[in-house]
Amino acid sequence: MTAKARAATLILLALTLAACKREERATRLDPPVAEALDKVAVLPVGIGGRPPEVYPALGSPYRSNAYQLSQGKRLYEWFNCRGCHADGGGNTGPALLDGWWRYGPDAVSIFVSIRDGRPNGMPAFRDRLTTEQIWQLTGYIQSMGATAISVAAPSRSDRMQSRPAENRAPATFPAPR
Repeated sequence: MTAKARAATLILLALTLAACKREERATRLDPPVAEALDKVAVLPVGIGGRPPEVYPALGSPYRSNAYQLSQGKRLYEWFNCRGCHADGGGNTGPALLDGWWRYGPDAVSIFVSIRDGRPNGMPAFRDRLTTEQIWQLTGYIQSMGATAISVAAPSRSDRMQSRPAENRAPATFPAPR
């Protein structure tokens, strides 16, 4: 093989490898919107309140968007929230399936609980998660149980083996007689 052919092969190989880079798929909010999402109005007792004005204007995206819910699910598993809350209660934190929680099941209460923590065991995640990630986690927690929205089911599992989304059961037929 001649030197020109080797050089051409190496250049072609380098271009091919550069083209294989995975595209960035994460949606990023504009900085003013991300900053506005952090302005949560909380009642003096720390329970309840109202979401920032930009949240309803965005159409509550973290509760009704399958991508945002899948990101919340990923964070829920990453930070091992199941260790304390489990699916039916981990005997440390409240079970997140019924919507009956000490600080309330509304989005603001969940957001503040994650961001600032709560007495008796719930750590603050303010320094570990961005505001957008806290809203994603809030949306996923709301979708887990009593306040689930079926139209926003996660479209796929992030595991290697695919399985149906959590609120979509496969069709079953009775056995022939």
